[in-house]
Amino acid sequence: MSQLDDRYSRQVLLTEIGEEGQRRLLESSVLIVGCGALGSILADILTRAGVGRIRIADRDVPELVNLHRQVLFDEDDVAAGIPKAEAAARKLRRINSSIEIDARVTDVTPRNMEALMADVSLVLDGTDNFETRYVINDACVKSGKPWIYGGVIGTTGMSMNIIPGKGPCLRCLFPDAPTPGSLPTCDTLGVLNTAPAVIASIQATEACKFLIGSGEAAVGLIHADVWAGSFQRVDVKRAEDCPTCALGRFDYLTVKETSWVTSLCGRNAVQITPARSTALSLDRLSETLGRVGSVSYNGLLLQFEVEGWELMIFPDGRVIVKGTTDEAVAKGLYAKYVGN
Repeated sequence: MSQLDDRYSRQVLLTEIGEEGQRRLLESSVLIVGCGALGSILADILTRAGVGRIRIADRDVPELVNLHRQVLFDEDDVAAGIPKAEAAARKLRRINSSIEIDARVTDVTPRNMEALMADVSLVLDGTDNFETRYVINDACVKSGKPWIYGGVIGTTGMSMNIIPGKGPCLRCLFPDAPTPGSLPTCDTLGVLNTAPAVIASIQATEACKFLIGSGEAAVGLIHADVWAGSFQRVDVKRAEDCPTCALGRFDYLTVKETSWVTSLCGRNAVQITPARSTALSLDRLSETLGRVGSVSYNGLLLQFEVEGWELMIFPDGRVIVKGTTDEAVAKGLYAKYVGN
């Protein structure tokens, strides 16, 4: 048995997978949107399982507060300010050099979602906000591509397989995004690190079923409370008036010329994504901003501190403003130091 076969030998022994299933995994590709708690665990599991190409799209950099639950990052990553997608990719390539890890340091928006998923077999949700999930849902329903929803808060989490044309979509379950303040967040409620481990494991298992073509995908919403030790399966019906899968409206995907301003979960920070794609010269900007504040530039992103604020500036024009959750304040700082 070759070294490559040795790597997956215990998985191949499973009657559910076998040699043919392993071959299909190696020929498959996935997109993981978000590389936080769910996304990092998903990426780790699927890399070890031998999924042939894994694309990771994430907008952020790791912080100390992430390390209790985001398994691919360590204190060195925090100190270096390496974007999560790139830091994750470097570790995953050391875990399994025989597959392809494609790191995309980007915010997933209506502008790039369809391109990011165009050549993959399956999309996995590792995000922390409903706006992005609705974009994923629109794009996947439009293209007929399956995706797996996942969400965690406190000690509980949920997962649901979404197979366009064969069952309900996300908007059948949640017709509209929750209003601000109506749901707890990781800022207000916290999160137990075993909860994302359980939910991501469920998502990864379902992903393997899809990719090998087992035909045994779980139906309905799986809800788990790891503290209480309870698991429930909730039947979700396809809504006859669902704007997306029934009426064919892709409301979130068509909004492509709007700036996105997002308060980041678990962070005293706001992200601003410009309305149009751009390519900033961070070398030039570091010289300009260095005249008015403190600048640190590692070749991947620029960190700028001025008057008690910290701005993390990415090459695509995105900025994370740390130290505030006030979107108006963040937009003002963006306009003042980066421009419109």
